[in-house]
Amino acid sequence: MTRAAPRSLPQRLRAIARRRRLPLTIACSLVVTVALVIALWRRRDEFETALTSAPLWLLGVAALLQIVALLARSEAWHRTIEAAGGTVQRRVLFRASSMQVLGGTINGNLGVAARIAALRRSSPSVSPQVPTLIAAEFPILAVEAALAALTSFTLIGPLGLPWWLPLVAVAVIGLLSAGLRHLALAKGRELWRGLLVVRSLRGGSRLVALVLVAVFAQIARNWMLLHAVGVDASLFDAIAVLIAVSTLSQLPIGPGAGAAAAVLILGRDGVAATAAAGLLLTVTGTVGGLCFAAWAGADQLWVGRRLARLRRRARTTRRPA
Repeated sequence: MTRAAPRSLPQRLRAIARRRRLPLTIACSLVVTVALVIALWRRRDEFETALTSAPLWLLGVAALLQIVALLARSEAWHRTIEAAGGTVQRRVLFRASSMQVLGGTINGNLGVAARIAALRRSSPSVSPQVPTLIAAEFPILAVEAALAALTSFTLIGPLGLPWWLPLVAVAVIGLLSAGLRHLALAKGRELWRGLLVVRSLRGGSRLVALVLVAVFAQIARNWMLLHAVGVDASLFDAIAVLIAVSTLSQLPIGPGAGAAAAVLILGRDGVAATAAAGLLLTVTGTVGGLCFAAWAGADQLWVGRRLARLRRRARTTRRPA
């Protein structure tokens, strides 16, 4: 019986992280929740008032904007996979993309892993290999990172950052984007195929346009909900909250990322109101995501029943008289 080769320290650390991801997420989520409860305890009446001040129709519009953002980002993913040689039908890919909602509630990276696994499980023969699918995320992330870097000046005031930090961020993202472009031109590796969408100006422009739709929908949602609870937020404030939410969602803090981000950026304008806005961001985002996932489940069920009817009809026509 052969012994397994000893694993290196990075491999052991990754194995520990995978085994303890869920407990770590639960623990961090509890810490963030407790911290918010402590901060809001003396202002609980203000928090309740702010939370109930948003009209239902506005919450519905916010959930709809979340669906628009999810659809735009799913279409961007479809473009990158199509450029990489995948021939997955759009509706099949969108159904797989809806799985990101369930995993993304816990952690942003887990959401990406969930939709890649769903796509490979549903369409293994027409979707690229896992390394290609992972690389297909990079062009989308690069556009989002570039937009965040260009608007990172909105964080200077709320977080007290030095004025030159956004310039450094733009330079770093520019270098990374140039590196992705260089790798997209490389050949011979399965991984680089996921970057092929940036080879052509047309493909890259469509990708940027789709990501912009998703980002603007999120900014509009932030601005609407902040004003709904009584926070006099500017467009730049809404952008700063989006950057903070996107950053914190990569950490294992679970659903508390929205409230934590809003308080971090706009807590000076009132912790109760900003926390209420952050909670509404999380709730409407979850509702919009669940609507997307519900469509995916219903569509899968409808397609399954349709295929079953076709098989029964085919068996009936082949049956001898």
